[in-house]
Amino acid sequence: MPYKISFQLYSARNFPPLESQLEGLAAIGYDAVEPWLPAYEASAAEFRRKIDAAGLACYGFHLPFKGLTADPRRFIDIAKTIGAWLLIPPYLEPQDRPATPDGWRAIGRELGRVREIVAADGLKLAWHNHDFEYRRLPDGSRPIDLLFEGAGSEVGYEIDFAWVVRGGGDPLTELKHWKDRLYAIQVKDTAPAGTAAEGGWTAMGDGVVDWKALWPLFSETPADHLVVEHDEPADWRALAQRSYDHLVKLGARG
Repeated sequence: MPYKISFQLYSARNFPPLESQLEGLAAIGYDAVEPWLPAYEASAAEFRRKIDAAGLACYGFHLPFKGLTADPRRFIDIAKTIGAWLLIPPYLEPQDRPATPDGWRAIGRELGRVREIVAADGLKLAWHNHDFEYRRLPDGSRPIDLLFEGAGSEVGYEIDFAWVVRGGGDPLTELKHWKDRLYAIQVKDTAPAGTAAEGGWTAMGDGVVDWKALWPLFSETPADHLVVEHDEPADWRALAQRSYDHLVKLGARG
């Protein structure tokens, strides 16, 4: 099945300027970029002008959970300006992570509340995981399950398989369990535990995630695009090219 291929600009944050990144991604064959807050904070309109000039799109974007819940309209307006349809809060600071099941359900309820607001403007909302949502609480429950329980069935998920692994989860099990929520799939890989180079991250296909096992199930999700990411690449262009090539090998271009 063909997919659109996007690149999370957080991966190239240490290698400005943005214009050079966009030009390089378009040359490789990427369809879109997925920005994080600094990329569009100064001017969403200027960011849109730059991606348009490069021939790229923006399907979803990362934004702060607290900022979104405090002022949903701000991020609805940004979404419309940059052309995105998917709003993705990706993180909670350590001090903001609940210590109880009810606390995680409350985070989910906040997501459900905001989802109703953004849905009125034709937009969707999806959570993005790290490892902490997969680390069990003292009672044995998992924050990821509690969060979505509180959120309701209409809040989506942009799954990050590398962080699933680092949190002690199994990517195939999680894909099967959450497949109906997956509006976007982040094809991020991680090296074996203990690897120091590049923070232990790798290009897609060079790590421990079994993409051949996961790939057939992607078509059972609502996701229409895949997102390349690496937290600490030494060479963002090499990462972008190698990950893109692996996606093509798997059949992302049909």
